[in-house]
Amino acid sequence: MPRSKEGYVLTPWEVSGDIDYDDLVDRFGTSRIDNDLKKRIEKLAGDVHFMLRRNIFYSHRDMKWILDEYEKGNKFALYTGRGPSGHTHVGHLMPWIFAKWVQDKFGVDLYFQLTDDEKYLFNFDLEMEDTHSYALENALDIIALGFDPAKTHIFIDTDYIHTLYPLALKVAKRVNFSTVKAVFGFDNSTNVGSIFYTSMQSAPCFLPSDREGKKVPVVIPCGIDQDAHFRVTRDVAETIGYYKPALLHNKLAPSLDGTGKMSASIPKTTIFTTDSPEDVEKKVSESFTGGRISAQEQREKGGEPDICAVQNYRYYLFEPDDAKVRSIADRCRSGDLLCGECKGMLKENIKSFLKDHQERREKARSSLEDFLLKD
Repeated sequence: MPRSKEGYVLTPWEVSGDIDYDDLVDRFGTSRIDNDLKKRIEKLAGDVHFMLRRNIFYSHRDMKWILDEYEKGNKFALYTGRGPSGHTHVGHLMPWIFAKWVQDKFGVDLYFQLTDDEKYLFNFDLEMEDTHSYALENALDIIALGFDPAKTHIFIDTDYIHTLYPLALKVAKRVNFSTVKAVFGFDNSTNVGSIFYTSMQSAPCFLPSDREGKKVPVVIPCGIDQDAHFRVTRDVAETIGYYKPALLHNKLAPSLDGTGKMSASIPKTTIFTTDSPEDVEKKVSESFTGGRISAQEQREKGGEPDICAVQNYRYYLFEPDDAKVRSIADRCRSGDLLCGECKGMLKENIKSFLKDHQERREKARSSLEDFLLKD
């Protein structure tokens, strides 16, 4: 995908610049999650996840149809994934946490794809042994979130290829190079594995149907940057006998330096699930804020929480209580809350979350094989 006229870049493998999420809805042809859809989800689920309330999950494809089918008694399956090029950061957790909420509320199965093949094909600094090892480590983070083991199926592409490859071939046979070139911006220097790869990411959309022996609706909670793969998938799904997958798109978690999305390639501005308390202290201390030059000026003029990375971290992931988020923002604007105190609160939130998560992550090592699908 070429650079947008607004100057940002967003592909499944590269995100940079100030993303215009409204522009993406128009460019990709998705639908905004409006209040009517939120109310309908709330009626069926019993409440609304804070990421829906705050429009962090803000765009969708075919969710109204999914809810129609659910009301008829046709349960959907969830599918999401992770490209294992390194350790998991907290931004990766956003669609997973939301998927767990959906699993709990709707009682549905989750299929989680770890694309070790993708990261090997697109990153020449990584060997297959690296990406497979990271996949196993990333799987621990998934399990640590508390997914239902009876309804959660994790698979690493190269370990489950006997099952996935026939499904991928059905897609590949119906997707030509001109399509992937237009969608992804590939050219004659692109390796053939990368050109084929979307077929592999399409395969889990049809896996629940093959496992259950009937057509199963599938919902994919994912970052909006992954939509390109599934536009291709949706174009061919019905021609090979399956439903088009539905999607719920989330906005991408912000970086601590306030310049764009959280990125594993810039570790000093990213919180990883394996970070120590000392790492958290250092990274949050150095983060970008909406504060003034001096404490006196901030008390007089107030801060700007709308541009503050600390407030964004709190808003996107670390404070589900809307009233607390508003109160902290109001105190910042009034000058009552200084940046040091605000950073201190976020540090404690993150350290508490990571302490619990890391304990569960270590316990997950003993149950990892119970979650993994293998040929």
